[in-house]
Amino acid sequence: MLTWKTVPADATVVAPDERLSWPRTIGIGAQHVVAMFGATFLVPVLTGFPPSTTLLFSGIGTIAFLVITGNKLPSYLGSSFAVIAPVTGAVAAHGTGSALGGLIVLGLVLIAIGAVVHFVGTHWIDVILPPIVTGAIVALIGFNLAPAAKDNFEKGPVVGLITLVLMVAVLAFFRGLVGRLAIFLAVVVGYLIALAQGDVDTSAIASAAWIGFPEFHAPSFNLSVLPLFLPAVIALIAENIGHVKSVSQMTGRDLDPITGKALMADGVATVLAGAGGGSATTTYAENIGVMAATRIYSTAAYWVAAIAAILLSLCPKVGAVISAIPPGVLGGATVVLYGLVGILGVRIWLTANVDFSKPINQMTAAIPLIIGIANFTWQVGDLIFTGIALGSIAALAIYHGMRLLTAARDLKAD
Repeated sequence: MLTWKTVPADATVVAPDERLSWPRTIGIGAQHVVAMFGATFLVPVLTGFPPSTTLLFSGIGTIAFLVITGNKLPSYLGSSFAVIAPVTGAVAAHGTGSALGGLIVLGLVLIAIGAVVHFVGTHWIDVILPPIVTGAIVALIGFNLAPAAKDNFEKGPVVGLITLVLMVAVLAFFRGLVGRLAIFLAVVVGYLIALAQGDVDTSAIASAAWIGFPEFHAPSFNLSVLPLFLPAVIALIAENIGHVKSVSQMTGRDLDPITGKALMADGVATVLAGAGGGSATTTYAENIGVMAATRIYSTAAYWVAAIAAILLSLCPKVGAVISAIPPGVLGGATVVLYGLVGILGVRIWLTANVDFSKPINQMTAAIPLIIGIANFTWQVGDLIFTGIALGSIAALAIYHGMRLLTAARDLKAD
């Protein structure tokens, strides 16, 4: 598995089973680390998880992903934004352990779905979760987080606005790799400005050791938080399948047969993270962007990136620096990032050419979005259903309910 055909430095395209010289491969791997870093460390900061622990399991998860997919699918597994709301809700209700338990269940469900996809294919997913439903659920997950972005932004509006404007400006002005690093660059500049203004507490940074193990947490299982996590499965499925198709198009290889393994691998990585205190993982569009810019698809670079992430996690000083990011900077970044999660749902609709002149599509999108954005809640005994869970249930119930009613009407007419 760990063998690659060496190609010359002037190769136009480097395939997954090929690599450049090791010095150049290490350089490409470093680019992947930088590309994933901005989004990956924001998730633990926003949820209160230790950043170093998340980095560790991000690297371990990526290695597990490469092994399970037979080293054929170049992808990096970074932190998933789809779990921010459920993790935050679980931590507030029953503590960190319950959130980690929820992540483990999330990963197990993803493994089970991946196994079915591996043997049966993805058609059944399209039947149960057509694009109108998937898009609505992914969109409401992002838009549901809007109040969290607002709260952080208001704690440092000036530096938040600078971070926000800089992120947009970098995306607009720069192409290729630099544009893909907009999140990372904007957060770094915002961080430095806040540091110059004295708005960063550096005491924890000064006292942190240079070498040491990250902080681990044990999971616990609480039935009441599980409804918070299950909608995130749909987002992870959509992301994984979409990314497999993107990589397949870029590399010119048929990767559909390993879609199920990719889902299972992401589930395994999420289970491992939940077992030790890390964040749920997902394949990263940022790293796919690096491949698009460089046309280097070598999985060897991802092994380098994974090992680099693990090594960074063993430096508590790095974790302390990340944890000290001011709320205003986070607010500026998450206004963009949470919005992009929502727009990902809209993109699913556009890609599938969803016809919004049809009432079934109108209702399937409209009602769940309002439920998710307003964050409706409903408690049944110990179970608490928040806006994301209720919106997801509504999307499924409305779509399939209207289909059944339409079929019954047409049958009666005949």
